[in-house]
Amino acid sequence: MAGRKDLEFTYSVIDRLFRLSLGELADFSGAKYDGDFSLSLEEAQRRKHDYVAEQVGIGPGRRVLDLGCGWGPLLNAVRNRGASGLGVTLSSAQVAACQRHGLDVRLFDARLLTHESFGHFDAVASLGAFEHFCSPAEYAAGQQEGIYGDLFGRMASVLPDTGRFFLQTMVFGPNMIPLDDVDIRAPRDSDAWYLALLGHQFPGSCLPFGQEQVIRSAQPHFRLVSSSSGRLDYIETIRQWRGRFSEPSLRKSLVKLRLARRWATSPEFRLAFTSGVSANTVCFERELLDHYRFVFEKR
Repeated sequence: MAGRKDLEFTYSVIDRLFRLSLGELADFSGAKYDGDFSLSLEEAQRRKHDYVAEQVGIGPGRRVLDLGCGWGPLLNAVRNRGASGLGVTLSSAQVAACQRHGLDVRLFDARLLTHESFGHFDAVASLGAFEHFCSPAEYAAGQQEGIYGDLFGRMASVLPDTGRFFLQTMVFGPNMIPLDDVDIRAPRDSDAWYLALLGHQFPGSCLPFGQEQVIRSAQPHFRLVSSSSGRLDYIETIRQWRGRFSEPSLRKSLVKLRLARRWATSPEFRLAFTSGVSANTVCFERELLDHYRFVFEKR
């Protein structure tokens, strides 16, 4: 799994810029436009939260687990529906931001979760965290399917019979190249270079190989209720994010100034955050990546 150091690099470094650009409780996972790109980013994110609530049954009196809760947007939606939510993340900045808004969030490794950790839940949701559960080293050691299978087993252990698990995740797409070919030294506009850049932006993470691997790993514990691709929705979401991040403000300029020393001393930081391109967008456009929303029901 991407370790705490990896996730701090990706998420805690951008914490202040994220909140200044997108809002205190904004969502950093793909929105749900369903082809209607006239929707604002906020409307499309609310549509996603409504869809999750509908699919797993979030309402008064229900208890919901959010795996990799980010800055708390789904937990806030859970709270607004009269349910109680608990989130786990490995980003200390996300924990602090969520707790400032009265959300119950813990600094905890989702792969270690059991019913003894936090009790039982009526539903589980995870928006984007699954991408970080297997590291490149674990993939190379042949452990990927075992890691996913163990995670699904842990989620099943905290759910009642027929309890539901909503999972949204990026996966490698139909045009994915062999992982051994991914190299930051490859020609700048090549598939290999864009995938390597993505790896520098999200270190320690290896994606599932298509929706088939996710469904296969879930099968001993869950039946698939539905699966749908959100690839085009994610492309639009990233376009909206980039517009928000590029909007100038004095407070954002001050944050960037505080990061100047890190930019000057860390080649990894410069490569990850100031490459001038959106590796995610290109990889989605070339179908090196895909994006799926799954609804699973405990067997």
